[in-house]
Amino acid sequence: MKILTVCYEYPPIGGGGGRVAASVADELARRGHQVRMQTSGLAGLSPRDISPQGVEIQRTFSFRRSADACTVPQMAGYVLANLWPVLRAAQKWRPDVMHAHFAVPTGPVVWMVHKLTGVPYVLTAHLGDVPGGAPEQTDHLFRIVKPFTKPIWNDASAVTAVSSHVAELARKAYGTNARVIPNGIASVARHAPSPDPEGLLRLLFVGRMSVQKNPIFLADILAPLRGRNWRVVFIGDGPLRPELEHQLQRAGIAGQCELPGWLDNTDVRATMARSDILLMPSLSEGMPVAAVEAASLGLAIAGSQIPGLTDVLHDGINGWTLPLADRSRWTNLLGTLLNDSTGLRERQENSLQVARRFDLAGIISSYEEALLSALHK
Repeated sequence: MKILTVCYEYPPIGGGGGRVAASVADELARRGHQVRMQTSGLAGLSPRDISPQGVEIQRTFSFRRSADACTVPQMAGYVLANLWPVLRAAQKWRPDVMHAHFAVPTGPVVWMVHKLTGVPYVLTAHLGDVPGGAPEQTDHLFRIVKPFTKPIWNDASAVTAVSSHVAELARKAYGTNARVIPNGIASVARHAPSPDPEGLLRLLFVGRMSVQKNPIFLADILAPLRGRNWRVVFIGDGPLRPELEHQLQRAGIAGQCELPGWLDNTDVRATMARSDILLMPSLSEGMPVAAVEAASLGLAIAGSQIPGLTDVLHDGINGWTLPLADRSRWTNLLGTLLNDSTGLRERQENSLQVARRFDLAGIISSYEEALLSALHK
């Protein structure tokens, strides 16, 4: 197939959704399909590139100023800036099918091009582009745009969702029965990370420092454990970073914390391989790439009690689900593990078993089937 993938985020721009779009495009190209990626440009990035797997990457100036955040006006700018490049590719390159990641803001672009050219499209839904997915960030947006997004879902030849939670939200909002195709992982480690020889409990946070990811919460639960044998690495950046740094200083635990900012995927995985527990105090999640990657390297996961984590975090099996309303339970858990890590190793080994359910080869086959079904329709 000739596949035109369209996504408003692509590494190094964006978070997990862009990385999912990139990995799917790369694996489809590896299987012999011709794949082009149309995405946002940013200062310092080449407008044209080719991935090691052969994906042709086209980056168009889209009014975006930051790699880690995109405002609503910038999303509108993305639609305006990318409509012509996608239309031109559809007319001249003549793809068999378009693959759109995110109903908002990517969806309007492929929908309009579909109406003008007849090229079918498959829509892959991530958390933030479904009403109710990230209410603290997007509810105000969907109150305005939801009536205009219904045709994007209805006219798609196939709809997929990255998790059962996202699929259920899409069903409630649009009556769409989306096929669940989770985010995948290329390989699973044979063993969990070796324990620190000095008994250090190695904690990790990965993600945007935003309201949704809730990093400030960790400063509060770690403060009572000041001076104990632990350290935490915060990988990522975002609007809450200054506040996080302030709270860590205020709690007297800044010396036990590292904040390296954004890291490339190689460095993220290397840091994970030297960690014990991934901390995920998120307010909402779809199918967090960081959690799948952490499980594939044998980390236990401590996460909030939200539907978006249930596909990868199984309470009492490969980690712990804890209520955000009871901070003492988070502190007590970590305090217990500092004194007795017996249950930690078992959960780490179980994470490796959970990760095998996200085998990338099978997931790409599912995407191939969805894209082929669009051709037949």
